[in-house]
Amino acid sequence: MALPPLALLWIALLGACVGSFLNVVAWRLPRQESVVHPRSHCPHCGSRLRWFENIPVLSWLLLRGRCGHCRAPIGLRYPAVELLVAGLFVAAALAAPSPLAAGAPAGLSPLAGGLLVALLVPLLLIDLDHLWLPEPLCRWGVVLGLVVTAVAGFSQGDGPGRILLFWHLLAASAGLLGFEATSALAQRLLGKPALGLGDAKLAALLGAWLGPTGLGLAVLLAVFAGALIGLIGLASGRLKRGQPFPFGPFLAIGGLAVWCLGNPFWLQQLGGPLGWSTL
Repeated sequence: MALPPLALLWIALLGACVGSFLNVVAWRLPRQESVVHPRSHCPHCGSRLRWFENIPVLSWLLLRGRCGHCRAPIGLRYPAVELLVAGLFVAAALAAPSPLAAGAPAGLSPLAGGLLVALLVPLLLIDLDHLWLPEPLCRWGVVLGLVVTAVAGFSQGDGPGRILLFWHLLAASAGLLGFEATSALAQRLLGKPALGLGDAKLAALLGAWLGPTGLGLAVLLAVFAGALIGLIGLASGRLKRGQPFPFGPFLAIGGLAVWCLGNPFWLQQLGGPLGWSTL
Protein backbone atom coordinates (compact mmCIF):
# COMPACT_ATOMS: atom_id res chain seq x y z
CA MET A 1 0.00 0.00 0.00
CA ALA A 2 1.60 3.25 -1.17
CA LEU A 3 1.52 6.05 1.36
CA PRO A 4 3.19 9.49 1.26
CA PRO A 5 6.21 10.00 3.56
CA LEU A 6 4.32 12.50 5.74
CA ALA A 7 1.56 9.96 6.37
CA LEU A 8 4.14 7.35 7.32
CA LEU A 9 5.74 9.84 9.72
CA TRP A 10 2.41 10.43 11.46
CA ILE A 11 1.81 6.68 11.63
CA ALA A 12 5.24 6.20 13.21
CA LEU A 13 4.53 8.93 15.78
CA LEU A 14 1.19 7.31 16.60
CA GLY A 15 2.96 3.97 16.94
CA ALA A 16 5.51 5.44 19.35
CA CYS A 17 2.69 6.84 21.52
CA VAL A 18 0.91 3.48 21.47
CA GLY A 19 4.22 1.82 22.34
CA SER A 20 4.51 4.07 25.40
CA PHE A 21 1.07 2.92 26.54
CA LEU A 22 1.94 -0.73 25.85
CA ASN A 23 4.93 -0.38 28.17
CA VAL A 24 2.45 0.57 30.89
CA VAL A 25 0.19 -2.39 30.02
CA ALA A 26 3.10 -4.84 30.15
CA TRP A 27 4.19 -3.48 33.55
CA ARG A 28 0.80 -3.13 35.27
CA LEU A 29 -1.29 -6.00 33.93
CA PRO A 30 0.78 -8.78 35.59
CA ARG A 31 0.55 -6.80 38.86
CA GLN A 32 -3.25 -6.59 38.51
CA GLU A 33 -3.13 -2.80 38.39
CA SER A 34 -5.32 -0.53 36.28
CA VAL A 35 -3.66 0.45 33.01
CA VAL A 36 -5.31 3.90 33.04
CA HIS A 37 -5.20 4.96 36.71
CA PRO A 38 -3.12 6.37 38.28
CA ARG A 39 -1.25 8.42 35.72
CA SER A 40 2.22 7.42 34.57
CA HIS A 41 4.69 7.53 37.44
CA CYS A 42 8.19 6.43 38.35
CA PRO A 43 8.13 2.84 39.66
CA HIS A 44 10.98 3.68 42.08
CA CYS A 45 9.87 6.87 43.82
CA GLY A 46 6.20 7.02 42.74
CA SER A 47 6.46 10.60 41.40
CA ARG A 48 3.99 11.40 38.63
CA LEU A 49 5.59 12.13 35.31
CA ARG A 50 5.14 15.62 33.92
CA TRP A 51 4.02 15.91 30.30
CA PHE A 52 7.53 16.63 29.01
CA GLU A 53 8.82 13.53 30.83
CA ASN A 54 6.35 11.32 29.00
CA ILE A 55 7.19 12.03 25.36
CA PRO A 56 8.06 8.74 23.63
CA VAL A 57 11.81 8.22 23.07
CA LEU A 58 12.60 11.95 23.28
CA SER A 59 12.00 12.19 27.05
CA TRP A 60 14.27 9.21 27.70
CA LEU A 61 17.03 10.88 25.68
CA LEU A 62 16.60 14.28 27.35
CA LEU A 63 16.56 12.72 30.81
CA ARG A 64 19.58 10.59 29.87
CA GLY A 65 17.78 7.44 30.90
CA ARG A 66 17.10 8.54 34.50
CA CYS A 67 14.06 9.65 36.47
CA GLY A 68 13.86 13.44 36.71
CA HIS A 69 12.86 13.18 40.39
CA CYS A 70 14.91 10.42 42.07
CA ARG A 71 17.52 9.86 39.32
CA ALA A 72 16.80 6.12 39.28
CA PRO A 73 17.68 4.52 35.93
CA ILE A 74 14.96 4.12 33.31
CA GLY A 75 15.47 0.90 31.38
CA LEU A 76 16.47 1.01 27.72
CA ARG A 77 13.50 -1.26 27.06
CA TYR A 78 11.06 1.66 27.30
CA PRO A 79 12.32 3.62 24.27
CA ALA A 80 13.15 0.36 22.49
CA VAL A 81 9.50 -0.77 22.70
CA GLU A 82 8.32 2.66 21.56
CA LEU A 83 10.60 2.52 18.52
CA LEU A 84 9.62 -1.09 17.84
CA VAL A 85 5.92 -0.33 17.85
CA ALA A 86 6.49 2.76 15.67
CA GLY A 87 8.28 0.56 13.12
CA LEU A 88 5.60 -2.13 13.30
CA PHE A 89 2.85 0.44 12.73
CA VAL A 90 4.62 1.57 9.58
CA ALA A 91 5.16 -2.04 8.46
CA ALA A 92 1.49 -2.81 9.08
CA ALA A 93 0.45 0.27 7.08
CA LEU A 94 2.56 -0.91 4.14
CA ALA A 95 1.58 -4.59 4.47
CA ALA A 96 0.04 -6.65 1.73
CA PRO A 97 -3.37 -7.47 3.25
CA SER A 98 -3.30 -11.16 2.38
CA PRO A 99 -5.11 -12.30 5.55
CA LEU A 100 -8.00 -9.98 4.66
CA ALA A 101 -10.41 -10.22 1.76
CA ALA A 102 -9.17 -8.66 -1.46
CA GLY A 103 -12.12 -6.28 -1.54
CA ALA A 104 -11.84 -5.13 2.07
CA PRO A 105 -12.68 -1.45 2.72
CA ALA A 106 -9.86 0.98 2.03
CA GLY A 107 -7.88 1.75 5.13
CA LEU A 108 -9.00 -1.35 7.03
CA SER A 109 -5.69 -3.17 6.60
CA PRO A 110 -3.44 -0.55 8.31
CA LEU A 111 -5.99 0.00 11.07
CA ALA A 112 -6.33 -3.74 11.64
CA GLY A 113 -2.56 -4.19 11.51
CA GLY A 114 -2.04 -1.51 14.14
CA LEU A 115 -4.63 -3.17 16.37
CA LEU A 116 -2.93 -6.55 15.95
CA VAL A 117 0.42 -4.99 16.91
CA ALA A 118 -1.18 -3.42 19.99
CA LEU A 119 -2.48 -6.85 21.03
CA LEU A 120 0.65 -8.90 20.36
CA VAL A 121 3.40 -6.64 21.72
CA PRO A 122 2.19 -6.63 25.37
CA LEU A 123 1.59 -10.39 25.17
CA LEU A 124 5.15 -10.82 23.95
CA LEU A 125 6.58 -8.64 26.73
CA ILE A 126 4.52 -10.20 29.52
CA ASP A 127 5.40 -13.74 28.45
CA LEU A 128 9.09 -12.84 28.35
CA ASP A 129 8.90 -11.37 31.86
CA HIS A 130 6.48 -13.74 33.59
CA LEU A 131 5.99 -16.84 31.41
CA TRP A 132 2.31 -15.88 31.34
CA LEU A 133 -0.12 -14.89 28.62
CA PRO A 134 -3.13 -13.00 30.06
CA GLU A 135 -6.34 -14.78 29.08
CA PRO A 136 -8.48 -11.61 28.81
CA LEU A 137 -6.07 -10.08 26.31
CA CYS A 138 -6.04 -13.27 24.23
CA ARG A 139 -9.83 -13.62 24.43
CA TRP A 140 -10.44 -10.04 23.29
CA GLY A 141 -7.86 -10.60 20.56
CA VAL A 142 -9.90 -13.50 19.20
CA VAL A 143 -13.11 -11.45 19.26
CA LEU A 144 -11.52 -8.45 17.55
CA GLY A 145 -9.88 -10.67 14.93
CA LEU A 146 -13.23 -12.19 14.00
CA VAL A 147 -14.85 -8.75 13.91
CA VAL A 148 -12.15 -7.45 11.54
CA THR A 149 -12.56 -10.58 9.39
CA ALA A 150 -16.32 -10.06 9.25
CA VAL A 151 -15.93 -6.40 8.22
CA ALA A 152 -13.40 -7.36 5.55
CA GLY A 153 -15.40 -10.28 4.21
CA PHE A 154 -18.96 -8.98 4.27
CA SER A 155 -17.93 -5.95 2.24
CA GLN A 156 -17.76 -8.38 -0.70
CA GLY A 157 -21.24 -9.73 -0.16
CA ASP A 158 -22.86 -12.19 2.19
CA GLY A 159 -21.55 -15.34 0.49
CA PRO A 160 -17.80 -14.61 0.42
CA GLY A 161 -18.00 -12.89 3.78
CA ARG A 162 -19.56 -15.88 5.45
CA ILE A 163 -16.95 -18.21 3.93
CA LEU A 164 -14.03 -16.04 5.07
CA LEU A 165 -15.43 -15.70 8.58
CA PHE A 166 -16.01 -19.46 8.74
CA TRP A 167 -12.39 -20.22 7.82
CA HIS A 168 -10.99 -17.76 10.36
CA LEU A 169 -13.31 -19.14 13.05
CA LEU A 170 -12.16 -22.63 12.12
CA ALA A 171 -8.51 -21.52 12.34
CA ALA A 172 -9.07 -20.03 15.80
CA SER A 173 -10.66 -23.28 16.99
CA ALA A 174 -7.92 -25.38 15.40
CA GLY A 175 -5.21 -23.26 17.02
CA LEU A 176 -6.77 -23.61 20.47
CA LEU A 177 -7.56 -27.33 20.27
CA GLY A 178 -4.37 -28.26 18.43
CA PHE A 179 -2.09 -26.64 20.99
CA GLU A 180 -4.10 -28.04 23.90
CA ALA A 181 -3.91 -31.53 22.36
CA THR A 182 -0.15 -31.19 21.85
CA SER A 183 0.31 -30.14 25.46
CA ALA A 184 -1.83 -33.03 26.70
CA LEU A 185 0.10 -35.52 24.55
CA ALA A 186 3.41 -34.23 25.88
CA GLN A 187 2.04 -34.52 29.41
CA ARG A 188 1.20 -38.17 28.79
CA LEU A 189 4.47 -39.08 27.03
CA LEU A 190 7.00 -36.89 28.84
CA GLY A 191 5.31 -36.29 32.16
CA LYS A 192 5.09 -32.54 31.65
CA PRO A 193 3.25 -30.25 29.18
CA ALA A 194 5.27 -29.02 26.21
CA LEU A 195 3.20 -25.85 25.90
CA GLY A 196 1.25 -23.67 28.28
CA LEU A 197 -2.48 -23.14 27.90
CA GLY A 198 -1.73 -19.48 27.23
CA ASP A 199 0.07 -20.52 24.04
CA ALA A 200 -3.13 -22.27 22.90
CA LYS A 201 -5.14 -19.10 23.47
CA LEU A 202 -2.55 -17.05 21.58
CA ALA A 203 -2.73 -19.53 18.70
CA ALA A 204 -6.51 -19.04 18.67
CA LEU A 205 -5.96 -15.28 18.48
CA LEU A 206 -3.62 -15.70 15.49
CA GLY A 207 -6.09 -18.02 13.77
CA ALA A 208 -8.86 -15.45 14.11
CA TRP A 209 -6.68 -12.81 12.46
CA LEU A 210 -4.69 -14.82 9.92
CA GLY A 211 -6.91 -17.71 8.87
CA PRO A 212 -5.76 -21.34 8.45
CA THR A 213 -2.84 -20.73 6.11
CA GLY A 214 -1.57 -17.71 8.01
CA LEU A 215 -1.82 -19.56 11.31
CA GLY A 216 0.10 -22.52 9.91
CA LEU A 217 2.84 -20.24 8.60
CA ALA A 218 3.05 -18.32 11.88
CA VAL A 219 3.40 -21.57 13.86
CA LEU A 220 6.09 -22.86 11.48
CA LEU A 221 8.05 -19.62 11.83
CA ALA A 222 7.64 -19.75 15.62
CA VAL A 223 8.88 -23.35 15.78
CA PHE A 224 11.91 -22.62 13.61
CA ALA A 225 12.80 -19.45 15.52
CA GLY A 226 12.16 -21.04 18.91
CA ALA A 227 14.29 -24.07 18.07
CA LEU A 228 17.13 -21.88 16.84
CA ILE A 229 17.12 -19.62 19.90
CA GLY A 230 16.78 -22.63 22.18
CA LEU A 231 19.80 -24.33 20.64
CA ILE A 232 21.83 -21.13 20.90
CA GLY A 233 20.75 -20.74 24.54
CA LEU A 234 21.76 -24.32 25.39
CA ALA A 235 25.07 -24.04 23.57
CA SER A 236 25.92 -20.77 25.33
CA GLY A 237 24.83 -21.98 28.75
CA ARG A 238 22.14 -19.32 29.11
CA LEU A 239 19.49 -22.05 29.09
CA LYS A 240 19.55 -25.28 31.07
CA ARG A 241 17.84 -28.49 30.04
CA GLY A 242 14.29 -28.49 31.35
CA GLN A 243 14.32 -24.74 32.04
CA PRO A 244 10.96 -23.07 31.23
CA PHE A 245 11.13 -21.30 27.90
CA PRO A 246 8.46 -18.88 26.66
CA PHE A 247 7.00 -19.80 23.27
CA GLY A 248 4.48 -16.95 23.11
CA PRO A 249 6.99 -14.35 21.85
CA PHE A 250 7.86 -16.56 18.90
CA LEU A 251 4.19 -17.03 18.06
CA ALA A 252 3.66 -13.26 18.24
CA ILE A 253 6.66 -12.57 16.02
CA GLY A 254 5.56 -15.24 13.56
CA GLY A 255 2.06 -13.76 13.40
CA LEU A 256 3.35 -10.24 12.80
CA ALA A 257 5.76 -11.49 10.13
CA VAL A 258 2.91 -13.22 8.29
CA TRP A 259 0.63 -10.19 8.56
CA CYS A 260 3.24 -7.71 7.33
CA LEU A 261 4.81 -9.76 4.52
CA GLY A 262 1.81 -11.81 3.46
CA ASN A 263 1.05 -15.49 2.96
CA PRO A 264 2.49 -15.75 -0.60
CA PHE A 265 5.89 -14.46 0.52
CA TRP A 266 6.22 -17.01 3.31
CA LEU A 267 4.78 -19.86 1.23
CA GLN A 268 7.50 -19.19 -1.32
CA GLN A 269 10.22 -18.85 1.32
CA LEU A 270 9.21 -22.04 3.11
CA GLY A 271 9.18 -24.15 -0.04
CA GLY A 272 5.71 -23.96 -1.55
CA PRO A 273 2.09 -24.16 -0.42
CA LEU A 274 2.03 -27.97 0.09
CA GLY A 275 -1.59 -27.99 -0.96
CA TRP A 276 -2.75 -25.23 1.44
CA SER A 277 -5.32 -22.67 0.37
CA THR A 278 -4.70 -18.96 0.93
CA LEU A 279 -7.73 -18.33 3.13
